[in-house]
Amino acid sequence: MKMHGLGDGPYWMISYAYFLTISMLYLITLVSFGSAIGLRFFRLNGYSIQFVFYFIYLNLQISIAFLFSSIFEKVKTVTVVAYILVYGTGLLGSFLFQKLIESESFPEEYIIGLELYPGFSLYRRLYEFSQYASRGTGMKWQDISDSGMSEIFYIMSVEWFLALIVAFYIDQVFSSGKSPFFFLVNPFKKPSSLPRRPTVQRLDSKKVFIDMEKLDVTQEREKVQKLRNEGSTGHAILCDDLKKVYPGRDGNPPKMAVRGLYLSVPLGECFGMLGPNGAGKTSFISMMTGLLRPSSGTALVQGLDICKDMNKVYTSMGVCPQHDLLWETLTGREHLLFYGRLKNIKGSSLTHAVDESLKSVSLFDGGVGDKPAGNYSGGMKRRLSVAISLIGNPKVVYMDEPSTGLDPASRKNLWNVIKRAKQNTAIILTTHSMEEAEFLCDRLGIFVDGGLQCIGNSKELKSRYGGSYVFTMTTSSEHEDEVERLVKSVSPNAKKIYHLAGTQKFELAKQEVRIAEVFRSVEKAKSNFTLFAWGLADTTLEDVFIKVARTAQAFIPLS
Repeated sequence: MKMHGLGDGPYWMISYAYFLTISMLYLITLVSFGSAIGLRFFRLNGYSIQFVFYFIYLNLQISIAFLFSSIFEKVKTVTVVAYILVYGTGLLGSFLFQKLIESESFPEEYIIGLELYPGFSLYRRLYEFSQYASRGTGMKWQDISDSGMSEIFYIMSVEWFLALIVAFYIDQVFSSGKSPFFFLVNPFKKPSSLPRRPTVQRLDSKKVFIDMEKLDVTQEREKVQKLRNEGSTGHAILCDDLKKVYPGRDGNPPKMAVRGLYLSVPLGECFGMLGPNGAGKTSFISMMTGLLRPSSGTALVQGLDICKDMNKVYTSMGVCPQHDLLWETLTGREHLLFYGRLKNIKGSSLTHAVDESLKSVSLFDGGVGDKPAGNYSGGMKRRLSVAISLIGNPKVVYMDEPSTGLDPASRKNLWNVIKRAKQNTAIILTTHSMEEAEFLCDRLGIFVDGGLQCIGNSKELKSRYGGSYVFTMTTSSEHEDEVERLVKSVSPNAKKIYHLAGTQKFELAKQEVRIAEVFRSVEKAKSNFTLFAWGLADTTLEDVFIKVARTAQAFIPLS
């Protein structure tokens, strides 16, 4: 929701109101049932006092829960801590705190100090209610001062607001990546862009890495640096020396997931990121969408720095994550209505946009869009995720393997949707399908071991890294030697890459091969021995990918 434009303020307000409503319903049920069955604890003590006390404590409890959710990252950890606090407070209240309250020699100041812990404040309040109820009079407002309850009201009220403020501050600094002094920034100041920086001479310690950079990668880096130096923000996406390092754990060294990435993507371009598993593609997408904070470097999205202005970046961004994030009880239409409202689409425009989105991903006919997402197949969920990422015509869209699990017909339809959407949008797409990359992407980058190894359109990459033809011939086993001699006559430096049961494959260097000569040689060979099958193919994008990946994995560049 945050990646699609939901602000922190509305999210906190809605979540707070939801939990407060649930808590108040529980409170009303508890007091009503207790009074109905005749419990003096509820019937004798003033209902208004009970309501004010419970209301303040419930708000304090919710605020502390928000604070814990900001501090702890793992649900299991905070669950254990919460159980210890709840049960520990109950045991200490019964066996320690009550004895201290009833002791005349224990200083009242120390009691107040203990009540700074919310659990003891609650226990003290319940203790006083029970004492007044046992006398048969119950607590009234005039008894507040004598019972020492006024201090508890003040303590809980102050802690309520302090816990909320601290929780929001921690969330903004550690989760949203803002500066620790973000509250001192002028709210009316225009968002900052990356400052210009002078061109500097690279250190000798990095010379090996630069020498190993391919010309196309070097040109992309120089292009980004030129845009930085000129202060230009015309590109939708501009990555400048973006790095991500995961700290070492369990004796393992730190993991460099993204190594100084330089990349520029203008509006109207679909950039495809190819790479083996673990190459760093998902880490890059996670940084660009705000899930991870870069270790160093930064990126501009529509002129906004992802390290400083990520909340503003979200308003013009769409995301199709690798795994579908859907509410199973909501229908496809309800999903799109919700995310459309986040993109500030309203009224008839919203209805029209939702209908068009459902039609574009083939979820409109037959009332499929009005069925709960939990009943969708994997392919239907994937199509809905793509529709969510594109609703509202965002300026920047990230798609992490969008066509995974789709049948051929649905995949081709989805490709057409993405191709139409990129006209006014910059799209970064990761995929393992070479066919998808060639169909959708204007430019491609092959990512290996956290670094960009090459960049360019499909034809450029094939021409640059696939300088050979693949010649295949199938004959009977006794004629295999004759096939080898035929190939050597056409291309003296031919390399055999496959051999099984009479079928042989050879790589023929393009610069020493004439296609007409290959055909003449094959026709001549037909008169000498039987050919079952033969073929001559140009290098495919898959061949380029495998070649670049193997070459890059032969060494680890300097970080």
